[in-house]
Amino acid sequence: DFDYDNWCKNVARGRTFLSGGPIIHFSVEGHEIGDTLSISNPGTVEVEAWVESIFPVYQLEIVQEGKVVAAAHDKNGTRRLEIRDKIKIDGNTWLAARSGGPQYYDSMQHHDIWNRGIFAHTSPIYVACKDDWWMYDEEVAQYMLTMIEGDLAYIRGNSYQQKHSNVTHHHGHIDHVSYLEQPFLQAQEAVLGRLRNRR
Repeated sequence: DFDYDNWCKNVARGRTFLSGGPIIHFSVEGHEIGDTLSISNPGTVEVEAWVESIFPVYQLEIVQEGKVVAAAHDKNGTRRLEIRDKIKIDGNTWLAARSGGPQYYDSMQHHDIWNRGIFAHTSPIYVACKDDWWMYDEEVAQYMLTMIEGDLAYIRGNSYQQKHSNVTHHHGHIDHVSYLEQPFLQAQEAVLGRLRNRR
């Protein structure tokens, strides 16, 4: 059922995509977005993706660690694109699907009549090759810490807050700012843990 508890559980499982309009689907060997697929040795995996949109989309791509490894295009724009393909896997990796307009990823030129970008990008599906899945990139970890610090600075200094006497928060905490900070502080500690352990 689509309810708040199930929504929270699936967000926590990584079953998410970001969209400026289109609906996008992605699976690897039948595994859904947010899953980890385990394979015993390097080889190939079957991927399936589709995108649907009321506004025309021009390309659908599968990306592996940020590099395009499969694509479907329609130079005139269409309301649906699909990909079924096999992708080579050499080691632990991640895969995701994305869609947009012509040169969308380079120039952000594809917009609707309100000048909003028309795009969609899934969260990843992870592939563990032989052992448990893990990947580590110190530059990415440092960038994430920078983003978290920016979010915390916004919450503490720029976000609009009502006086406590003017509002009742359903979360039950007296300090609303502290409540908002909590997931960012947890994320910060998780990333710092990765940096300490170098994985």
